[in-house]
Amino acid sequence: MTVFGRMAALAAGVAAGLALSTSALAQQTLRVVMHSDLKTFDPVWSGAYIVRNHGYMVWDTLFAMDEKFQIKPQMVDKWAVSDDGLVWTFTLRDGLEWHDGAPVTAEDCVASLKRWAARDSMGQKLALSLKEWLVVDARTFKIVLKDQFGQVIESLGKPSVVVPFMMPKRVAETDPFKALEEVIGSGPFIFKKDEWKPGAKVVYVKNPKYKPRAEPQSGLAGGKVVNVDRVEWIWIPDPQTQVNALIAGEIDMIESLPSDLMPLLEKEKDITLIKGSVGNQYIFRPNWLIAPFNNPKIRQAAAMALNQEDFLKGIIGDPRFWRTCKSLYPCGSPLASDAGMAGWMEGNAAKARQMLKDAGYDGTTVVIPYPSDLTVIGNMGPIAKSLLEKAGFKVEVQPSDWQSMVTRLISKKGPPSEGGWSAFLTSWSHVDILDPLMTPSLVSTCDKARAGWPCDEKMEKLRDAYARETDPAKQKAIAEEVQKYNLEIVTHVWLGEWFGVFAIRKNVSLASAVPPPVTVFWGITKK
Repeated sequence: MTVFGRMAALAAGVAAGLALSTSALAQQTLRVVMHSDLKTFDPVWSGAYIVRNHGYMVWDTLFAMDEKFQIKPQMVDKWAVSDDGLVWTFTLRDGLEWHDGAPVTAEDCVASLKRWAARDSMGQKLALSLKEWLVVDARTFKIVLKDQFGQVIESLGKPSVVVPFMMPKRVAETDPFKALEEVIGSGPFIFKKDEWKPGAKVVYVKNPKYKPRAEPQSGLAGGKVVNVDRVEWIWIPDPQTQVNALIAGEIDMIESLPSDLMPLLEKEKDITLIKGSVGNQYIFRPNWLIAPFNNPKIRQAAAMALNQEDFLKGIIGDPRFWRTCKSLYPCGSPLASDAGMAGWMEGNAAKARQMLKDAGYDGTTVVIPYPSDLTVIGNMGPIAKSLLEKAGFKVEVQPSDWQSMVTRLISKKGPPSEGGWSAFLTSWSHVDILDPLMTPSLVSTCDKARAGWPCDEKMEKLRDAYARETDPAKQKAIAEEVQKYNLEIVTHVWLGEWFGVFAIRKNVSLASAVPPPVTVFWGITKK
């Protein structure tokens, strides 16, 4: 019996999702196990990385980040800025069209940017400096500012949550706080909704009308050259079954490989392991709206109780792929600093217990949902429970699948008795947390913030100051002030850095020795 056959015996109904049609066999198909199943399609509404990855399949961007972290034009042909820095003019490449054959217009792009700006941390700040979005003609639009904003191109080319994907106007006019139902883009792949089987398979086919840029691929920038006919995301929840399927040649790639299974694949001559080009940061995210974490002193106690090493050793294990990092921003990045961090996040249970007592903690249960189907963060809930209980918290952890958990985090603001939650743990890519403006967890705009809903005027003033500043030394000073101030209000607790590893069969090759910071499927060749 094949690996897929054994899986079907364990999970009724999945075999049908894995069965290959005759037409699929006639095409060159890349079969991949991603880090999560896909259950929603809207990368503006959802902050989940699997939805962002889906976005890169079907939608395109105005600008993109290359492997040197420089922002390059993508859908944009040319752009210019006025001498006073207040008027930015963008002209689209010729020949761009949506999957339904309609041309991509400047009006589409403006509508897309408006929706993105309502949800994204950088977009929200850009909107505060905005005078107007101005459509000039079918291929040209302007961003007219009322005051200086030093991060215009960086915002339009940000590589991760929330990516400013361009969508047709009718789609982009969907309420940004409601999920899209229509998936139509202008990107290198077309989503086959008729073949989508939740919990089993997601299918994309090559967009035959897509026109790649002439430049070589570099990171997420350059030519998006598609070399396969189909990409199938096969969902296999069990990591061992994923590995068995890869060894058997039934899949071509595993996006996120658990560290305990690496030794098995390192022995396989037909398998290559590749370390990600950028790291990730674990975080603990408290809910500011309900007890006990509506009290900043109790949030501080949690920051004192949690220990980076416990999470990194307990989840990643292999020291080649993790490091402690006291900096709010990625260690080794321009803004990295340990300012104000002495003694924090080292699992000091005794001090945390005293802080809890001083804060008047009344024993309210901390309810932490965690994703039992997502290996790379699934164990964070139980580890947090152990550390918090040592400090005197009462904790309940609640397992869930990741996509259901994401929906709960976004939509449930009430207490746990009404389906809500007290805190959750997750991970952000380094390309999401390079500065105070970009970092989603720092957004403190109350109801407009992401799940956790921090609400703090001083934090927003600091982020505004960073957005307006252009001098690198002054930017770094503001970034350090943000880091130190966050220890007072605790929008989140940062819990160390880890590097992902993906596994591919040796008949599959990438376009570059440096993998992009997001898993994308252009430039991949299968022999």
